[in-house]
Amino acid sequence: MGATGLIDLICLYHCLRRWVLQVIPLFKKLGATGLLIEYEDMFPYYGDLEEVASQHAYSKEAIYRIQQLAEENSLIIIPLVQSFGHFEFVLKHEKFRSLREVPNYPMALCPSNPGASFSGRKRPDRHRNEAASSSYSDKTDDVTQEAILDFGTVIMQINMVTEVPDLDQMFKLTQQEQDLILEEWDEEMDTSEEDEISLDDQKMKKELNDKSKNSRYLRMTSFHGIQKRKLPSYNMREEVVSVVNSSQVTVISGETGCGKTTQVPQFLLDDCIQKGQGSKCHIICTQPRRISAVSVAQRVADERAEACGKGNSVGYSIRLERETPRSKGSILFCTTGILIKYLESDPSLIRASHIIIDEIHERDLLSDFLMIILKDLLPKRPDLKIILMSATLNAEQFSKYFNNCPKLNIPGFTFPVTEYRLEDVLEMTKYTPPPAKKKKVRHGPKFKQDRDEADLNQWNMDAWCRNLEGYSRQTIQSLKDMDLELIDLDLIHSLIRHIVYKLEEGAILVFVPGWEQISKLHKLLNNDRMFTSGKFKIIPLHSLMPTINQKEVFNRPPPGVRKIVIATNIAETSITIDDVVFVIDCGKIKVKDFHPEQNMTTLEAEWVSRANARQRRGRAGRVQAGHCFHLFTSLKETELRDYIPPEILRTRLEELCLQIKLLKLGKIEPFINKAMEKPSLQAVHKSIAMLQNLQALDEDENLLPLGYHLARMPVDPQSGKMILFGAMFGCLDPVCIVAASLSFKDAFYIPLGKEKEADRTRVRLSEGSQSDHIMLINAFQGWERSKARGNDRQYCYDNFLSGNTLKLLADMKRQFAELLHDLGFVANRDPRDKEVNINSDNIGLVKAVICAGLYPNVAKLTSVPRSMEKSPNLTLHDGQKVAAHPKSVNANEKVFMSKWFVYHTIMKTSKIWVYDMTGISPYALLFLEGKSARKNNYG
Repeated sequence: MGATGLIDLICLYHCLRRWVLQVIPLFKKLGATGLLIEYEDMFPYYGDLEEVASQHAYSKEAIYRIQQLAEENSLIIIPLVQSFGHFEFVLKHEKFRSLREVPNYPMALCPSNPGASFSGRKRPDRHRNEAASSSYSDKTDDVTQEAILDFGTVIMQINMVTEVPDLDQMFKLTQQEQDLILEEWDEEMDTSEEDEISLDDQKMKKELNDKSKNSRYLRMTSFHGIQKRKLPSYNMREEVVSVVNSSQVTVISGETGCGKTTQVPQFLLDDCIQKGQGSKCHIICTQPRRISAVSVAQRVADERAEACGKGNSVGYSIRLERETPRSKGSILFCTTGILIKYLESDPSLIRASHIIIDEIHERDLLSDFLMIILKDLLPKRPDLKIILMSATLNAEQFSKYFNNCPKLNIPGFTFPVTEYRLEDVLEMTKYTPPPAKKKKVRHGPKFKQDRDEADLNQWNMDAWCRNLEGYSRQTIQSLKDMDLELIDLDLIHSLIRHIVYKLEEGAILVFVPGWEQISKLHKLLNNDRMFTSGKFKIIPLHSLMPTINQKEVFNRPPPGVRKIVIATNIAETSITIDDVVFVIDCGKIKVKDFHPEQNMTTLEAEWVSRANARQRRGRAGRVQAGHCFHLFTSLKETELRDYIPPEILRTRLEELCLQIKLLKLGKIEPFINKAMEKPSLQAVHKSIAMLQNLQALDEDENLLPLGYHLARMPVDPQSGKMILFGAMFGCLDPVCIVAASLSFKDAFYIPLGKEKEADRTRVRLSEGSQSDHIMLINAFQGWERSKARGNDRQYCYDNFLSGNTLKLLADMKRQFAELLHDLGFVANRDPRDKEVNINSDNIGLVKAVICAGLYPNVAKLTSVPRSMEKSPNLTLHDGQKVAAHPKSVNANEKVFMSKWFVYHTIMKTSKIWVYDMTGISPYALLFLEGKSARKNNYG
């Protein structure tokens, strides 16, 4: 696009401004809520912002101003085909479909080809405004008439207001006039519009300066300001702003507590406002977790003495919840998934001036995906600033990925922490561990590598022990005797007693891998009389615990009471417990991994990385000097990985593949190969094959209609397919309950000491259906009924359910229905609407729909153990042996109605378990899957 295209943009911009000033007030008097604008040849570039931005330096500014006008004045700008009769294009257009329930949204028709006078295109004989003023029956077809009636849209001609000049005259420009427009734009358009933007900037600057006189701001400053001035980041403000302004990409690293998350976005915003450029500053800061996005936004808003959202300078947006800030001069905290969602409608992220990706060192899947997109976007958006905020260990890696961009390091803000290793703990506690069990030696060439590795490890251990100085013989012998791979809960118990007797006051935080260790250690402490007195408060912390229990960890106990928190790695980054002085790090963490060759996910305890150990140490020095006890040797510490491998290397990739196709990012494999670390080709090919089997992609990786709908669903592809089938077969509400629970989490929690009672409750709620999914439906619908009666709290208590999780699942269910409505699958946004639930009471059909969604995840029952402690055994289509997970309602079942089951996932922990399973009729397999069901061999 050359100068002509730029002039088109500028003219459209001026045209919109005149409409804003003169036409919209009239429309509002007629009861309109906004204005829908059609464009044709005049502005074919609007739909391809990337091309516009790459062709002309000033085009971005024009588009930015157009978008701001549209956003602030309820204008919706959509493309139409040239012929007025082809109104069906509008019906298919996503933005127009969303107006279906808004009858008071008039449509204004631009004249066709207004730029033809200087672009070489032939001008049509009749002007669109003339056509619009004629009888519509002469100029439109049946589709148009039906559309007008269906949508309740009033079609109005632009020149009905005589003050608005005729657009044809406006765009009939001589070459001299074109040159003049470009010259004025080149001088940054010293017009009334510039005055308007300057007024916005002046207003923001005045508001910022006036805060120094605001009593609330002064109170917040007196509370937060002392802390802010202590933060290392506070003293680096000028350096941070200078480096970011002079570079397109910046890596800012810093230890926990340095203040980078809350302060850096404010530095950048305040700098722009003080320079009179606040209106062009819109900072989007991503967070890997919902709770982080909300809590950080609220903290920053507090520091600025503002309410979060509500048109102020700070807001947040997470799935199903948002408090949006003003459109100009603002900071938006959001989850990474929300920013990726923005890319669907704004592929060049024109809405953003700065993108901050926080906690990038965690390397979650969406952050790695976003980094690929942003790296490709940089040449097209030279004005965009990208800031990556990371822990200190791998900042160099991110800098190298972004062409050796500059790095800044902000020192941490923690008190000194004394670290101890396993040999130190054994020495101070005098603990004698039980001798390790002799491991069986596997013979044969197949296991030679395992034997060699075990021999090398033993040799290294013996050599290390011989050279260990300053430790007693008992400690050295204990190191030789104990099984260093196991978590010794008795040692942790002994260490806690040592801390209580020998060291100062302060809360104790114990890191263990999972629920099993939490439960056993909790029981161990409660069986010790010392800890059953009122002097101790023992709090387990796990995602399966009730929310009220999780909140207890933040409360400081009364004087004389010591808090002991037993937690998984949720306490590493997601939350901060301020009064912790002692950390016990068992050295293990549960890591989820995906093995494409077996098509299996594993969740096993592995050694922590150096980054994990460092994060855990940092939890001990928040309020005073602390102590961290690592239950691994200094020898093992030298062998630890720097980081847990990024999620993109250890997870299924189907959802990522769908997003690549939805955002039109090209072929899947070449795109993924641009990642900082590439997943295996086998994992990529497995994901593509699965999507092709689902009929989401064709053989050339083109997105099929089903694939498009699945990509729009905020769930995994199989759950998305289940939702679509639920809509088509008239059982939407129960299926949405299942999909929400599978994609987020079910609402059940596990109370310590009442695990068996909770298991019996789930079996009762299944009502003999032999289905974990039907159990979820019954539990949720029971909550809805009890809520209508006003006794939902008691219902949740009696059935071990989390009320907060149920509310979130209800919101997700409503979101699914709204999305189906927008896609045209259902006529009502209510998931409980009778028309889409005529078969919801048919349990057999609901099971069949679940089967259709989860296929080919099918297992065949092979044996039922007599013991009540053992779960039924099943076989997958590839011959793999699995078992029903102990939490399944089928775990203790002995008589089954069918030998066929569908399941949501399999995962290897202590053994290979099937999760979320439903017994189904073989006819459902045959009817819904046909030949493909008969081809599989289940032994």
